[in-house]
Amino acid sequence: MAFHPHPSMNAPTPIDFDSIKILTAIEAKAVDQLIINELSSDVVLINQMGHYIVGNGGKRLRPMLLMLTAKALGDISDKHLIMAAVIEFIHTATLLHDDVVDESDLRRGKESANAVWGNAASVLVGDYLYSRAFEMMVRTGNMRVMEILSKTTTAIAEGEVLQLLNCNNPETTEAKYLEVIARKTAILFSAATRLSAVIASVPTEMEENLALYGQHLGIAFQLIDDALDYKATKEELGKNLGDDLAEGKPTLPLIYAIQNSLGEDAEIIIDAIKNGNRDAFNEVYAIVQRTQAITYTEQRATEEAQKAINALSLLPESEYKNALILLAEFSVQRSY
Repeated sequence: MAFHPHPSMNAPTPIDFDSIKILTAIEAKAVDQLIINELSSDVVLINQMGHYIVGNGGKRLRPMLLMLTAKALGDISDKHLIMAAVIEFIHTATLLHDDVVDESDLRRGKESANAVWGNAASVLVGDYLYSRAFEMMVRTGNMRVMEILSKTTTAIAEGEVLQLLNCNNPETTEAKYLEVIARKTAILFSAATRLSAVIASVPTEMEENLALYGQHLGIAFQLIDDALDYKATKEELGKNLGDDLAEGKPTLPLIYAIQNSLGEDAEIIIDAIKNGNRDAFNEVYAIVQRTQAITYTEQRATEEAQKAINALSLLPESEYKNALILLAEFSVQRSY
């Protein structure tokens, strides 16, 4: 799709995320209640962990994306609400597994579930959430829905494994990095917008465009997430600064900084990635700033956000379409 800058992308004004959320506030409450109901289990630990995780803040971005798209296409049905809860369950399961793999002790500014209950419980409850999600989606009786979500969860798992293979590898290229985030992160954004289209029975071209919107939006969000690891404060980020470096993750700011550094500077980053050296964070941070790696990462995110906006061209004009455009703009402006 051709690149045609949206006017507001050239002269950005601060986006109020709450003004976007309010458009699906009533439906969001219904989804939250559905999540609580579906978390009910006679296994006490599942109830405890489930409520801890789901109640631990977060933007509820993926369910909101599904509901905004549904409203932009017409209206929200019970099937949309079920799918919104399913998407959040899958997302939460991936976070549980991520924190175990990454040995993280903070999630959204609070102790991660694995820090509270241990790795074994986190993995098993993550598996429970995946299983619960598939149990719920079967209720829709829609094979297309099950096909989309089955492929989505497979892609997420592949992305996780690819990321693991890239860890501690300073030779990771930008293309390999983008492949990871396309599978690991963006695919669930894309599933959310595609599912709205499928449930609404829109033409194939509209479905594909909305799926592209979600894909590009997801990539933009992840690019900014990776930039924030070298830009935000610990309080804004909700996790420890330098976590990506400590985990040996070669994210785009580091990949770009290596490619645009000479001699000792490049070696400092290469060594930090190889050894997952958080102690080198201040030195690496300074090199990332000198090479303007954050600026480059933000530019790439802006390009993805613009592609997302372009993909909405077939969508009828409405306040919900405008909200989807604003969401793309917010994705690259945010500081958390």
